Amino acid sequence: MPSDKQILIEKIQALPAERIAEIEDFVDFIAGKTRRLEAVDRLLAVAPALEAAGAPRLSEEEIDAEVKAVRAARRNRSAGADRS
Repeated sequence: MPSDKQILIEKIQALPAERIAEIEDFVDFIAGKTRRLEAVDRLLAVAPALEAAGAPRLSEEEIDAEVKAVRAARRNRSAGADRS
């Protein structure tokens, strides 16, 4: 393991538990942000192929409806996993 990562791990281990929880929350936030940016990159990568295929452009309302549908499906899956 590179030295800088080991130093960071040692610094984290020296912190009180509540601070470590804050760091974990922050790391989760950064990871989520990274996943969202990667998803946008994947979407933008297929946009030229969709346009070339003649796929119609979505309106902002249609995009909003799609986003809400995906979020609702995720919530439903998450709620089902919580019940298991």
